[in-house]
Amino acid sequence: MTMNRIGLKLGVAIMVLIIVILLSLGLAVDRLFTTFYDAQMKEDTHEIAAHFTTMAASGEDSSQSMIRTFAEFSNVKVYWLYADGRVLTLEGKKEQPSPSFVRKSENRRLLSGHAIEFRFQDGQHNRYYVVGKPVKRDKSTRSAIYIASSMKQIDNSLYRLRGLLILSGLGAFLLALGMILIMSKLLSRPLLQMQHMTGKMAKGDWDARLKIGGRDEIGMLGRSINDLAASLQRYRDTRQAFFSNISHELRTPVTYLQGYTKVLADGMVQSDKEKEQYLSIIYQESVRLERLINDLFDLSKMEEGQIKLTMESLDLKGPMKAALQKVKLKAENKHLSLQVDVHEHVPCIHGDRQRMEQVLLNLLENAIRFTENGTILVQLKKQNNAGVVIVADTGIGIPNEELPFIFERFYRVEKSRARKYGGTGLGLSIVKKYVEIQGGTVHVESTAGVGTTFTLTFPFEEKHEKGGMIS
Repeated sequence: MTMNRIGLKLGVAIMVLIIVILLSLGLAVDRLFTTFYDAQMKEDTHEIAAHFTTMAASGEDSSQSMIRTFAEFSNVKVYWLYADGRVLTLEGKKEQPSPSFVRKSENRRLLSGHAIEFRFQDGQHNRYYVVGKPVKRDKSTRSAIYIASSMKQIDNSLYRLRGLLILSGLGAFLLALGMILIMSKLLSRPLLQMQHMTGKMAKGDWDARLKIGGRDEIGMLGRSINDLAASLQRYRDTRQAFFSNISHELRTPVTYLQGYTKVLADGMVQSDKEKEQYLSIIYQESVRLERLINDLFDLSKMEEGQIKLTMESLDLKGPMKAALQKVKLKAENKHLSLQVDVHEHVPCIHGDRQRMEQVLLNLLENAIRFTENGTILVQLKKQNNAGVVIVADTGIGIPNEELPFIFERFYRVEKSRARKYGGTGLGLSIVKKYVEIQGGTVHVESTAGVGTTFTLTFPFEEKHEKGGMIS
């Protein structure tokens, strides 16, 4: 079984983050309580030392006895420093020898009238907080008192606190570990499905689809992959259909050319009228073949990004008139009415005359091809700051479900209908490309059985240099 590396990496990353957070919180809580206990002990010890110093400074004979009694209740050790350097321990019922933390340097400092404080650890690793205060009488220091508070209780409290922190941290770690395992699997599962699907797509299986449940970024990525698979599937299907159709489209005129040329070459023509008919067929098929070759040539240039335009100040009336003149005979042969509506005072645009004529010619030929009776309207008008060209027909129309794809390369609406009416599936994709690289937009509206309307919108010309090549 393949290791879930995405889930593993995600889990490790989150786990490291959890560990860092737990350690930081644990250290912060430990430091907080340690600081609190230390501050509390310092305050209590200094307060006791102040009381004992006041009692000792009173000069009463019972001072040491009272201090010893209070020391037992306060759970501290009291050491009395005399002026001659002797230190007596006021603990229990009798005096004991001085402890090891009492040093001559601290004694001299105390007897000179300065208070001291420090920490001390004995041989049994017991820690003490020691405060020394001078006992002053008549503004002179004759003795001093050491107060040693045991830190054992604080150390025990901190030890228990740290144990609780470790247990709670371990519990939180295990809980987080379980949650991370679940979450990493849930989060990585759709990514693994995407990996599996893209692997299928790389092998040519574009029929697979992801089951998308969420609406988050991962869900959006899954839907994008599904859309990509659908587009690739359409591309494959339309490309296969294109090669099949283009081979048929190329074979047909070539067959006609070969057949009728052989007839003429062999002298099998019975009359001049028949000869003219054959020559007319040869000419029509050569034109058809030329159109196919031009479409393929344009497609090749589009694929390589080598389309070059000669941009100039362009009056749309010119290419529109030229395109209408070329399709006029075809429309008359099908008894179609060509209606032209050109508004006056439509400013020039910045475009390529030849490519603009090709765009209009493609749209008009499509309109004629798919219209059996009725009218074809070509309109030029001004709308806001743009020139608008409309090509509308009363033909068979395009189904709504096909409209989003008609500008895709190789795409042909209803393959059976495409065979009947001809075409290569390249005309509209070429139209869209040429319109967009001239700064325009193309929009289509259609109703099956009613007709189709193409709307081209081009912004009016700004200040451009005359001529020039763009790619």
